[in-house]
Amino acid sequence: MAQKFLSTALTPSVRAAQRHYYGNSRPLPPVLENDSLTAEETDFLIARDSFYMATVTEDGWPYVQHRGGPPGFLKVLGPNQLGFADLAGNRQMLSTGNLAVSDRVALFFMDYPRKERLKLLGHVRVLDARENLQLADQLTPAPELRGQVERLFLVDVIGFDWNCPKYITPRYTESEVAAAVKPLKDRVAELERELDRLRSGGHRASVE
Repeated sequence: MAQKFLSTALTPSVRAAQRHYYGNSRPLPPVLENDSLTAEETDFLIARDSFYMATVTEDGWPYVQHRGGPPGFLKVLGPNQLGFADLAGNRQMLSTGNLAVSDRVALFFMDYPRKERLKLLGHVRVLDARENLQLADQLTPAPELRGQVERLFLVDVIGFDWNCPKYITPRYTESEVAAAVKPLKDRVAELERELDRLRSGGHRASVE
């Protein structure tokens, strides 16, 4: 069972809050090894088309940014490493600047239709795509986006945790809605063709 995430996140102040509100807390034993991604986490991650990334400014303020792309734009490079290409954007460079001071990051992944969520903690290296051409080619989410790749993010995962589905409102992408209603559209089209056939046959019968 993955424990590094909890041993990292459940600090003394967090356990004190647990005791205040729930009467007890369970101190976790020390965990020396990082959590390794299994096939379950890998399959979940490479199917995502977006996630949220949290960093901290040098003044201690949290900052959350959205990252998105075609499914598979986030690459699983190993049991403890993820990578993705950072494309040209608004040039604020907030996450990149934050990570230059503190490489710690939290990633939050959602699967709204299935009401699943996965949290990751890790350390990030930000590389200049111009200086790492082979890796940039590997992390580019689609050939037509290669020219927009400016930076490369490598995330060394230390821990992960699955959340329960409670309070997650299911939401669906345009492609997921299209796939869900396709059988209905096909059936409607089939019935319309049958109706046209019956109407045509009925008209000929009345003329005869």
